[in-house]
Amino acid sequence: MEKAICLNCNQPTEKHFCAHCGQKTDTHRITLKHFLLHDLLHGIWHLERGILFTIKETFMRPGQAALDYISGKRIRYYNVFYLALLMIGLNLLLSHFYESIHPIEEDTRNNTPQITQFFKDNLKIILLSIVPILGCIAYLIFKRLKLNIAEHLIIGGIALLGILMISLVFSLVNFIETFDVPNLFGYLEITVFFIMLLFPAWVYYNAAGKLYSKAGFIWRIIVFYILILIILMTFLGIIVSVLSHGKNELYIDL
Repeated sequence: MEKAICLNCNQPTEKHFCAHCGQKTDTHRITLKHFLLHDLLHGIWHLERGILFTIKETFMRPGQAALDYISGKRIRYYNVFYLALLMIGLNLLLSHFYESIHPIEEDTRNNTPQITQFFKDNLKIILLSIVPILGCIAYLIFKRLKLNIAEHLIIGGIALLGILMISLVFSLVNFIETFDVPNLFGYLEITVFFIMLLFPAWVYYNAAGKLYSKAGFIWRIIVFYILILIILMTFLGIIVSVLSHGKNELYIDL
């Protein structure tokens, strides 16, 4: 039986995919009917299915989903970091919409406006920096996972994705609370905030909980959060110090 020729790389191929470049072997001529009924709908369905599956796994089994991805089971997952960027965009959009309706009064007597503007201008980088922080700390604490730092970044990415999705709920509740609604939304806002805060603990428990005793995991996750707090407070202190120093120099020049 004569082998088919791949239309992309001109190499002999068998079955459904080219072994050389990976293109499908059933490449067809593009027609309007096939484009609408197959290519377009299939592309949209595949994209949505991958996103929805990744979101579901992020909440139901985030640690195990990350380990599955690390082990090579990747075809069903949408790229975690692309999805995290999408969630950052949605958070920024909702925040901008909230501020357009309820503008924040700035206090020019201190550095608050300058610091706030710095975080707004660099929010994407600041949020993405959470991933290496989580990854490096987890690499030091959860040794029994036997993962390298790059693989720990995948778990950190899943944790960030979950935080960002919960943050959307938090922002929505916070937005609704600005209207005259029952105090129930205030309690709901606090609940969502603590869920967001504790989500990384759920991620790493789902990934490494079976490798440690309950006491062993608890003290590790406590140290995990303490180190995160120390690093974040250190970075915040450096940022405030640099911005304050720059503002003082400006006053001196004037």
